[in-house]
Amino acid sequence: MPGAFRQVFWRYCSQFLISSFLELKLRRFPLLKPPVPFAARADDPLEEKTVSESILFDGKFVKLVRDEVTLPDGRSSQRLFLRHGGACCMAALDKDGTILLERQWRHPLGQSFWELPAGKIDPDEEELDCAKRELLEECGVKANSWTRLGLINNAIGYSSEHIVIYLAEDLTQEDQHLDEGEHLEVYRVPFDEAVRMALEGRITDVKTICGIFWLKEHLKGRKSPGLSGADLRGMIAAAHQ
Repeated sequence: MPGAFRQVFWRYCSQFLISSFLELKLRRFPLLKPPVPFAARADDPLEEKTVSESILFDGKFVKLVRDEVTLPDGRSSQRLFLRHGGACCMAALDKDGTILLERQWRHPLGQSFWELPAGKIDPDEEELDCAKRELLEECGVKANSWTRLGLINNAIGYSSEHIVIYLAEDLTQEDQHLDEGEHLEVYRVPFDEAVRMALEGRITDVKTICGIFWLKEHLKGRKSPGLSGADLRGMIAAAHQ
């Protein structure tokens, strides 16, 4: 067997053996076939049972909590986390196919980020009421059409926060009412460009990425984001007048 051919042959054999070994190693994990159920379940064998709870810091929006827990194997441990009442995020889509994005400074990371409008849910406030209030306060915009796109748990390792994401349509401009000490800039961005911003890493905020791609899926089947056939015909007719 010529030397060059022998090298290629053994290289192929070694790659085949390695890939086969890795495939066998992966097969030791159970295969879940669609539809895969929710992870949460009653009488969960992975549950960590809370024995006691201490509030280390009680702030306006979050509480710092330390729990003493019993692990599934019976041992004891501690869990430190933030208790958060939740928030709403709004993908406000106008008839011209633009979406509202905010540029806002985020102190923990020391820079500004592109984000969808969002805000915390007040105690005893309904989620949709929060979304309507925050869109008006931050952007000065009202929406006559609301669609719930989904819910995310955005920091499951250290926070109980959840964020409900809404699509807001049929927009009208009102007065902006920012909270005291709140500073942000609001821009209209073509929706396709917002998708590119998320794909290219110009948007890294998790709620915004989820909102953009859930909205992209929601809009599949429409001729243009936010535009009905009647809207398109009306715009074409107006352009020719």
